[in-house]
Amino acid sequence: MFARFNNARKTIARFFVLGAFFWLAACDVTLDPTANVGQSIDVSEPIEVALLVPGGSAQVTDNQLAQNFENAARLAIADLEGAEIDLRVYNTAGGNPQQAAIAATQAVNDGAKIIIGPLFGEAAAAAGVAVAGRDVNVLTFSNNAAIAGGNVFLLGATFDNTAQRLVRFANAQGTSRYMIVHGDDLPGQVGRDAISAAVNASGSQVVGVVSYPLSQQGIFSATRGIVNEVRRSGAQAVFTTAGASADLPILATALPDAGMSIERSPFIGLTRWDTLPQLRDLPGLQGGLFALPDQGTATLFEGRYAATYGQAPHPLAGLAYDGIAAIGALAAAGNEQALTKAALIQPQGFRGTAGVFRFLPNGLNERGLAVATIQDNQVAILDPAPRSFGVPGL
Repeated sequence: MFARFNNARKTIARFFVLGAFFWLAACDVTLDPTANVGQSIDVSEPIEVALLVPGGSAQVTDNQLAQNFENAARLAIADLEGAEIDLRVYNTAGGNPQQAAIAATQAVNDGAKIIIGPLFGEAAAAAGVAVAGRDVNVLTFSNNAAIAGGNVFLLGATFDNTAQRLVRFANAQGTSRYMIVHGDDLPGQVGRDAISAAVNASGSQVVGVVSYPLSQQGIFSATRGIVNEVRRSGAQAVFTTAGASADLPILATALPDAGMSIERSPFIGLTRWDTLPQLRDLPGLQGGLFALPDQGTATLFEGRYAATYGQAPHPLAGLAYDGIAAIGALAAAGNEQALTKAALIQPQGFRGTAGVFRFLPNGLNERGLAVATIQDNQVAILDPAPRSFGVPGL
């Protein structure tokens, strides 16, 4: 046993880099959740849109991402038919909430009728609050469900959406008993709650919840206890919040090494498993489930971006394109209320860079996702991403 644990440590050492995540404490959005926020527009005139990006930061990565967002937004504007957009870009100094509030206020003072961005949750919440009394909606790149609502809508893919898609698919395959295994940081706790809500809403059962310290040694120390809980509970699946570049490689190596049967209790992942090729070689992930966006549309966007700007886009860049595309689609239809909540939450949704998506009345979003697995060290699609809403599986 100890020899196998030592081998596991060597195997996963090259994977273990703790990644950044965009979860930050949020200010409260004070608008009436039923209010139809948003201004009327003259569809014959260009729509004034503000893009809030994390530029002006001391972090090189923030500034690079800011440029990616602007590039993607301008690419979307070039692709629009039947609508014109006057885009102005404002920096938020990374995730600085004070600067985000200042930028949002300045944007509206400059005539912006809607805001796309910013990225980080605390900055997005601050921007939303700053313009809450100005009848302006904010389509943020964040995926932090805690800040959604009122005039703030999330463009980022949410844990809730992913958990619901995977639970629906797993239930249809006969799974009804889920063990939740999560890191003890904020993303892990938020992911735990999203999984629990999805399982309970489906009529299935959460048979146990186990957390672990988010460190290599902490996970190894918790391994035996997790395996014992999986066996004791009779869990038919282990639903984990673990991330590809952080704790996932450790769990996928250590738990099977400690005796957990992935045939009886396969992993289900709340995060994507296709982002690192090395993950496909981990025995623990074989036969597990995870969700993917529509790879056909994602590939098209990546190719279009690379052909225009000479390099591949950042994985989040498409969110800026999606925001512009949604506004443009509503305006092109001649909808003078295109920027209002009532228009944004249209049930048919929009076509984006990663497939169909729609905003929900509570400020969250739903994205059409595929369900995938790893078979013979390759990613295989088990259930394709739907191309429209209202079809089976969505």
